[in-house]
Amino acid sequence: MKRQISRDDIMPLELYAKIRGERRKALVELKRNRRIHVGPHATVHFECYETMWHQVQEMLYIEKGGDEQLAGELEAYNPLIPQGSELVATVMFEVEEEVRRHRLLAGLGGVERTMALTFEGERIQGVAESDIDRTTAEGKASSVQFLHFPFTAGQIAKFRASGATVLFVIDHPNYHHMAALPEPVRAALATDFAR
Repeated sequence: MKRQISRDDIMPLELYAKIRGERRKALVELKRNRRIHVGPHATVHFECYETMWHQVQEMLYIEKGGDEQLAGELEAYNPLIPQGSELVATVMFEVEEEVRRHRLLAGLGGVERTMALTFEGERIQGVAESDIDRTTAEGKASSVQFLHFPFTAGQIAKFRASGATVLFVIDHPNYHHMAALPEPVRAALATDFAR
């Protein structure tokens, strides 16, 4: 499994345009077993090489920034590809109505430090991507959080066990919810680890 997107992996825009619809359909299918909902407002997307490759290709296709843009996209998205002993998730807090969304996020300061995976007696605390602060000085959380979940070899073995009960936990005072990963999701995520 690839762990890094390089310039050589990026398709010329005219070629990508020809297969864009087909690639988007394949991505929808891939993401089906890489996504869960936690509580009423949080959606967790577990990232991989394919999801990040598609994100980079789409950004280039839409913005048409060429080589100058490509460097920035690779810098932004390569860190979100699991490196063999971790899972990486994008967590999105989604509320359509603007006033309610602002109220929710204003009360979720530090939420990035309250997310964990629990399974088989293990608890793996999420580690927020360190590119920028995801909570403002006023205590308002970003609606998008990027988290790494670092595993030991023993934890990987337990996670890989067929039928393991894995929970995604958000343990914030103002958003205390958890969700079990369905078995197809657990099985798909188990492939993110190095063999």
